[in-house]
Amino acid sequence: MCAIHQPNLFPRLSTLAKLYAADRWIVLDDVQFARRDYQHRARLASLDNPCDRQWLTLATHLPRGRPTLIREARLAEPERCRRRVAQLVRQHYGRSRHWQTVQTALDGVLDRFRTTDYTADIAEASTRALLTSLGWRGEVLRSSDLPAREKRSERLADIAAVTGSSVYLCGTGGLRYLETEPFATQGVTVVPFRTPAASHGIWQSVREVSGLWALATIGACTLAEELRAAASHALGRAILPPLPVLLDELHPNIVGLDAP
Repeated sequence: MCAIHQPNLFPRLSTLAKLYAADRWIVLDDVQFARRDYQHRARLASLDNPCDRQWLTLATHLPRGRPTLIREARLAEPERCRRRVAQLVRQHYGRSRHWQTVQTALDGVLDRFRTTDYTADIAEASTRALLTSLGWRGEVLRSSDLPAREKRSERLADIAAVTGSSVYLCGTGGLRYLETEPFATQGVTVVPFRTPAASHGIWQSVREVSGLWALATIGACTLAEELRAAASHALGRAILPPLPVLLDELHPNIVGLDAP
């Protein structure tokens, strides 16, 4: 199963859940950058009140103006962006009892600032960091490395097929425009992926708030269990390997150690 999605900065829980359910995340980095989207920004919710939110935004320069592709967008002030990410994430979640888990994910992103000034690289690193904290062991590819036609549905179908994926997980946004015929022609099944509808708990702001809030609120082990349950419910079957042991959730005295 594959999920095809743009690199998002500390993605929303709805996006994180879809990627977690997939065997393969194909980073859609060769489409137009959208300033109103989540490629360079994330909503951080207050630890105590998820309705209290603040934007975390990476100042981004588009070298070719509006036609700039996601992979071409550059950080306008890399060091200032790095400090802003570190400051706001700690400000929001530094009091969490799961801070060590959040900090481990954050540190990996902050390190990436030292080796790149491409916005997409930082966004991808933030998503990888969250997935890694949850024990996800899938494969990550980039659409810019894969041959595909230009039309939207044909492009996605080609990408899924060329990577050997037999199932394409489609979120609620994609369901509004996706044409299934190009997928059927290539033997790829389109499976809708919907997250739980809830007015409380971690799912209450699933399409608005960064998954960092859920990680800081319930921890990696419990969040992984929630995502597994959501995936099984959405897909109608058990689709994931056994849940890995996450050491930072197993015992408070061994936080920060790497799992064997």
